[in-house]
Amino acid sequence: MGHLYFVRHGQTVWNAENKICGATDIPLTDLGHQQAIETAKKILDEKIHADEILYSPLIRATQTAQHISEITGIPARVEPRLTEQNFGKWEATPRNSKDFLKAKEWFACRHESGESTLHLAQRIYNLLDEIKAESDTKTYLLVAHNGIARSVHSYFYEMENEEYARFGIQNCEIVRYNF
Repeated sequence: MGHLYFVRHGQTVWNAENKICGATDIPLTDLGHQQAIETAKKILDEKIHADEILYSPLIRATQTAQHISEITGIPARVEPRLTEQNFGKWEATPRNSKDFLKAKEWFACRHESGESTLHLAQRIYNLLDEIKAESDTKTYLLVAHNGIARSVHSYFYEMENEEYARFGIQNCEIVRYNF
């Protein structure tokens, strides 16, 4: 069986301000651009092989993927299913608010006009099933968001609700998952 790589986008203004970005389209900061460039260099230095980059259409992931693609030469294309979860009423609010941290454990909740974690998992799991079917012949690098990282991680590892809600990776962190 094959594997895939996951990279979270570089830093955004709202990341720096500890606000929830969700589906709100927030661009990278100067540091976020630099993180993406450094990640691309790390991919080259560590000889990480990927046949294609799939990335979220949100600007922060698009900019990160473009830097990685330009530096590594890995072709990239947008994958709408990698769009971050819409956190509804929580977007632009503090990431560490007690109410939001509890709400992240409510998997069927749409967060008043947002998207439930169950719906998010359905679209990410469907994408991962497709990637898994091709994993003997093709390796993907996914560039997306922290909410997507949680769903991807839960596809590969058993997680309790609280663990799922707390899980996260750093901006531009590279994680390998084996099928």
